[in-house]
Amino acid sequence: ENGTLSYRSLVYRLNFDQPVRNAGRFPARSAAAAADVVLVVQVHDRAEHLRLLLESLRRAAGVENVLLVLSHDLWAEELNRLAARVDFCPVLQVFFPFSIQLYPREFPGHDPRDCPRDVGKAAALRLGCINAEYPDSFGHYREARFSQTKHHWWWKLHFVWERVRALREHTGPVLFLEEDHYLAPDFYHVLKKLWALRERECPECQIISLGTYSPVRGGFAGRADKVEMKTWKSTEHNMGMAFGRDTYQKLIECTDAFCTYDDYNWDWTLQHLTVSCLPKFWKVLVPEIPRIFHTGDCGMHHKKSCRPSTQSAKIDSLLNSNQQYLFPETMSVSKRYSMAPLSPHVKNGGWGDIRDHELCKSYRRLQ
Repeated sequence: ENGTLSYRSLVYRLNFDQPVRNAGRFPARSAAAAADVVLVVQVHDRAEHLRLLLESLRRAAGVENVLLVLSHDLWAEELNRLAARVDFCPVLQVFFPFSIQLYPREFPGHDPRDCPRDVGKAAALRLGCINAEYPDSFGHYREARFSQTKHHWWWKLHFVWERVRALREHTGPVLFLEEDHYLAPDFYHVLKKLWALRERECPECQIISLGTYSPVRGGFAGRADKVEMKTWKSTEHNMGMAFGRDTYQKLIECTDAFCTYDDYNWDWTLQHLTVSCLPKFWKVLVPEIPRIFHTGDCGMHHKKSCRPSTQSAKIDSLLNSNQQYLFPETMSVSKRYSMAPLSPHVKNGGWGDIRDHELCKSYRRLQ
């Protein structure tokens, strides 16, 4: 109990103080408005994936111009050690203050008085468990470990744009990553080109995505400088999403819709917002050759033996054999797809509890 309380106060203090590591080494980049690109990584507990992501960042040209924000929902020595080893750019660690670790036996963690997931509403009402009135669309009750990711994503979105002092004057893109992503050596170069391309050719493209999950077939020749314009689709374009303050401001206006939509996935919820609350559906610019990769899944049949380092070695091999095509001088739109609003084809549930709705809506009012 004392440990939990001391973690809570530590997290509160760090989120308030916001100490930027390496600020002295990169003084021009640590001040407000100086970092032209901000990277925000949502970190849970996969240290090996995070280590690989940070290694890919270390090798990226231009990374010294970036402010790296690591947003954690777990205080863990191993993760903090990895953050402390970052010496190639300024880095700020922030902490989701309503994590299961900080509230292990009460909401937003699992309260012993909560209803079991599959008990059914009639039985729940007889049991008198505290959230009996609020099953999801499928009749299931909340599971804290599934709710946490969506909470963390929305809290982080707001905290980064509204509360991180180093970003107060930031006018460029913020690139949102997760711990199991992996970046190409020219990701910064390409992101800057895409940002300029957006301003020039597609100001109505609210989102830039650095790549999709589709495996790269064939070499990069003739494709590494090509960009596609598409309707944003959560299952394809949720990796390495970059957007500016204008897109954020429209998104945060949809807080109620995001926080009450019965899907525990933040990205499927965003897809719903693009057809329900946002003024327009999202258009995305995405390079034909990805500059971001996923180390978190090695395919259905290889889960047992699969290691993230095996994935990153494959990615490195692909990038090395095509390195002469990286860092294109110009980037141009090669394909403009016909675009129309896209609804999520299924609602996944897991987000029926009124306590989740209210906590999620409260982030704008806190701190």
